[in-house]
Amino acid sequence: MRWIDISTGKHELKLYDGQRLLKKYPIAVGRMVTATPVGTYIIVNKQPNPGGPFGVFWMGLSKPHYGIHGTNNPSSIGKNVSHGCIRMHNKDVLELASLVRVGTTVRIHT
Repeated sequence: MRWIDISTGKHELKLYDGQRLLKKYPIAVGRMVTATPVGTYIIVNKQPNPGGPFGVFWMGLSKPHYGIHGTNNPSSIGKNVSHGCIRMHNKDVLELASLVRVGTTVRIHT
């Protein structure tokens, strides 16, 4: 079973299949006043080309208004800059979206 592990402190998203690490991606996370929410969620929807600042793909989490998405500002990756969402390079979010499905568990921690 595939699942996602997100470390806000390391700015890192890891994709696992059971205990086996499949992929590792650099990410941007929320700034201090709009921190990325810690907890366990699931991907509830997937949307290509969502428009606005969300890059080429959006994967919504079970925490409303939060998601994993691309960015039109690749220089933001590796920083605490978002309003709480997880930002990825557009090529990375497309790859990740092709590897996970709605219902995938997402664990977020510091």
